[in-house]
This record gives sequence, structure tokens and C-alpha cells, in this order.
Amino acid sequence: MIILQNHVGKIAISPEYFTELIGKTVTSCFGVISMNVKGFRETISAAIPGKRKAYARGVNVKFTKDKLIISLHISLMYGVNMNAVAKAIIHKVGYTVEQNAGISVEKVNVYVDSIRV
Repeated sequence: MIILQNHVGKIAISPEYFTELIGKTVTSCFGVISMNVKGFRETISAAIPGKRKAYARGVNVKFTKDKLIISLHISLMYGVNMNAVAKAIIHKVGYTVEQNAGISVEKVNVYVDSIRV
């Protein structure tokens, strides 16, 4: 749970909000086929039906010092420029999170796990 303090009071934002927002943003980018699970725990939770949406897999959000650090695990389409797609994802995710949640993004890490035809 991310808790922000302002002059009116406290605002609590759940991590599920960020994973859904970021997952939908990334999957809408050109060249991205899917989000990938990372690690043993995510593999087990992905096997349980209804536990997590497919676009929310592979998204890891950490909140430190009033900023977010986001890590993404994705699969790309064969033939796309990986550098251009990664830069587009970094820009689009940072902009979307800052506009919708009002929290600045310190870093977006994009890990390309596979390339599919």
C-alpha cells in the first residue's frame, strides 16, 4: 500500500492499481505481445485461475522516497526494434503513471524475456 500525505489528508493507493494501469499501458504499445511471469512465485500464482490478469503479470512496482521504480518483463514481436520499443514503453509508462496517480517515476526497467514470431 502506498500512502501519500497532503494538506487535505492521506491517500492510499493499492499496488494492484499500479499493476493494472502499467500492464494495460505496456500491452497497448506496438510490438509487445505479452507480459511474462518472473520467478517461481509468479509462475505458481499465474497457474491459479482468476488470481491475476494476464496484463498485470511481470509488473513489479517499488515505492521509495516519494518515487516509483518499475520493472517490466515482456515478450516482443519478431522484427521490431527492441531499443525503440523499450524507449517508447519507458516514456509511455512514466507519463501515464504521473498523469493518473500524480506520483513521479524514478526509473522504468524493461526486461525483454523472449521474442516471438
